[in-house]
Amino acid sequence: EQDYFLPRMHLQFFPDFSRLFFFYLSISARSQQATQKLPLFASSGSKKLYFDTHAVVLLLEEKGFTTQQAEIIVSSLVKIMNSNMEVVSQNMVTKVHQEITVQQIMSQIAGVKKDMIILEKSEFSTLRAENQKLTLELHQLKQRMLDEILKVRADNKLDFNLEKSRVKELYALNERKLLEMRSEVLTLQAQQLRALTQTDRKIDTEVAGLKTMLESHKLDNIKYLAGSIFTCLTVALGFYRLWI
Repeated sequence: EQDYFLPRMHLQFFPDFSRLFFFYLSISARSQQATQKLPLFASSGSKKLYFDTHAVVLLLEEKGFTTQQAEIIVSSLVKIMNSNMEVVSQNMVTKVHQEITVQQIMSQIAGVKKDMIILEKSEFSTLRAENQKLTLELHQLKQRMLDEILKVRADNKLDFNLEKSRVKELYALNERKLLEMRSEVLTLQAQQLRALTQTDRKIDTEVAGLKTMLESHKLDNIKYLAGSIFTCLTVALGFYRLWI
């Protein structure tokens, strides 16, 4: 492949050429959209032309390019545009294919919707039957629970009454035992009091007897001492007389 270069004398015209070229491309694109997105110009072979190549060549020649240079530039632009369009067209579909795909999707959606309606009806009837069954079972369970609650309440009430009567009996029995114990304690206290009284009396009697005995012994001792003193005095007087 040959490398093509622009002459130095034509570089000053390149900005004007760019503005004119892109302005012309925009006009060509608008006119292309107005004609149902078909190529504006006839193409040689299998290449599609999206702008007027001859007009662009003439425009380049007016700006100072030679015919060969203008054709090379236009050919490069055509190749670049065709390559870009091929890349873009790989990710795009035609309107016919789009409509076919949309119809297929809509038919699939309709089938799924129909299946969902059928499934919903069947499941709704099944769910309604199950709901009725669960409601009946719930009502039966509620009734059984009420019966059990009433039974438990009656049993608890009976047990409470029995326990209450038993507690009353135990309380009365404890009261009787307490009274008996109190009477026994009072009896014991009375017996102890009588015994203490008798003991006090005996002690008083014994003390009085001891006092009497002590008094009598005291008198006897005094008499004995007095007799002893007199005897001693008599003996002393006798010795005194004998001595004198």
